[in-house]
Amino acid sequence: MASIFCLGLGHQANAATSKSQEQSIQAEIVVYGGASGGVSAAVQAARMGRQVVLVSEYDHLGGMTSSGLGWSDIGNESILGGVCREFYHQVYLHYQQDEAWNIQPRARFANRGQGVPALNDRTELASVFEPKVAEAVFDKLVADAGVRLVFGRLDLRRGVDKRGARITALHLEDGRTVRGRVYIDASYEGDLLEAAGVSFATGREPNSAYGETSNGITGLEYGNQLVEGVDPYLAPGDPTSGLLPGVNPSRGGPIGSGDHRIQAYCYRMVLTDAPGNRAPIAKPAGYDAADYELLFRCIEAGQTSRFFKNDWMPNRKTDSNNASGISTDYIGANYGDDWNWATLNYAQREELASRHRDWQLGMLWTLQHHPRVPSSVRERCSKWGLAKDEFVDNQNWPYVIYIREARRMVSDFVMTERHCCGLEPVAHSIGMGAYTLDSHNVQRYVHDGMVKNEGDIQKRIQRPYSIPYQAIIPREPECDNLLVPWALSASHIAFGSIRMEPVFMVLGQSAATAAAIAVSDNIAVQQVPYQRLRERLERDGQFLSLPVNVAADNSDATGAKPPRGAVRKATERL
Repeated sequence: MASIFCLGLGHQANAATSKSQEQSIQAEIVVYGGASGGVSAAVQAARMGRQVVLVSEYDHLGGMTSSGLGWSDIGNESILGGVCREFYHQVYLHYQQDEAWNIQPRARFANRGQGVPALNDRTELASVFEPKVAEAVFDKLVADAGVRLVFGRLDLRRGVDKRGARITALHLEDGRTVRGRVYIDASYEGDLLEAAGVSFATGREPNSAYGETSNGITGLEYGNQLVEGVDPYLAPGDPTSGLLPGVNPSRGGPIGSGDHRIQAYCYRMVLTDAPGNRAPIAKPAGYDAADYELLFRCIEAGQTSRFFKNDWMPNRKTDSNNASGISTDYIGANYGDDWNWATLNYAQREELASRHRDWQLGMLWTLQHHPRVPSSVRERCSKWGLAKDEFVDNQNWPYVIYIREARRMVSDFVMTERHCCGLEPVAHSIGMGAYTLDSHNVQRYVHDGMVKNEGDIQKRIQRPYSIPYQAIIPREPECDNLLVPWALSASHIAFGSIRMEPVFMVLGQSAATAAAIAVSDNIAVQQVPYQRLRERLERDGQFLSLPVNVAADNSDATGAKPPRGAVRKATERL
């Protein structure tokens, strides 16, 4: 089993060889983006016999799934099919082996996931896992499928070459050119779709745009709110002293109106309290206690817990996420009046990601050491450190920041909350979603003399919903050989459910299946016959619809075994 962790180094070496020997790379299908959905797309294209290249902007495959998001946001395991289900099954098989439990005996693992057991013996799926295990599974999927892997980033200035509505080449920032017949934008930012001249949106549409109720400015009615009584001014009680950093003077418009704001980002920290695997939290360079004045005031107003969430993964590690009104989300830091994460160049994104990292590390250090934090809180927080055996070449910090939302394509069809909530049916399903309509807070502002958060939505849906093929294809006059499985055509709040990593993997595979048909028939992606697409997706184990008695909550999931072809045989262990 030790060999599971040796594949990534080979990919790095192959990438270096590719960079030194080739300036032009050719394939039938070009997948841009090394996150989970890009991996599933590339694997599917290769298994269909197409010549495919996976261009990964990351040095490690998997995106958020291998960067700390170890508590998968699924909603219902019954939607998991194809390569996606195979991934979770292979992770399950890993944890059936005694050697997988090197820090914690399996019997001591609580085995809790979101509504189902983390390691589900009924479905043979693992929805909770360590990042390094996820990365190793992705590496093996790519290697076994014979996917050609290239490491590089899109040149944001040169972008792509087009002939009419057709992309003919994309340019990498190191000077290489990648040519293909069909392209898949599997990036979190939607960089390729923007370079191709495809319409997109950022921020929040007004509710009136698509007849929604949960899309625009929300007001104070939702969760993850600050405690009562937190003063917003630099000098408490003195409006003339100015506002605390990151606090706006007002919410910016009436409830339901749209704006430019984007839900908050964070890193999904992997913490541990296992002494032999715990690296202490160091004070970040440039630390300034004034940056945590809001934290101090929330504690003084009565908050004593939920500064970060700790969901247990195997081997005494956590997926640590935002947990309350003042927590790991760096609210308001990923956009400005005339910019957002997606408009930044790579150097600017890296600098902003570093600010997010230092914010979170500084918050942890503050909670563990600062004298303004009560000793009871300091003592409780001091047991946590970074896991030494994760992200070992990145100072044990996750590789990828959680880009919860950036660009969203605007096509002839736009997914809205009405589709996710079952109020409007969709045709031509290529996969399913089941998770809550989920947006983290987007801003802080002054309300009745106090600091309040705004933008959080956690709205449950009744049952899984279908996602149509039309949502991942651009308008044909804009681009006829591009598919977009993550930054797809959806409103802000509909995207809040669809964006989850399992759905990304499902849609990545479906996009690749359509791409393979488009290559085979020499047609535009908009002209792919849906019946052929559906037949192939079902043959490869995708779930496109569910029985009417299946609810959205995992606790009501059927637990059905996948159809033939959905997972590899159990004997094919890693």
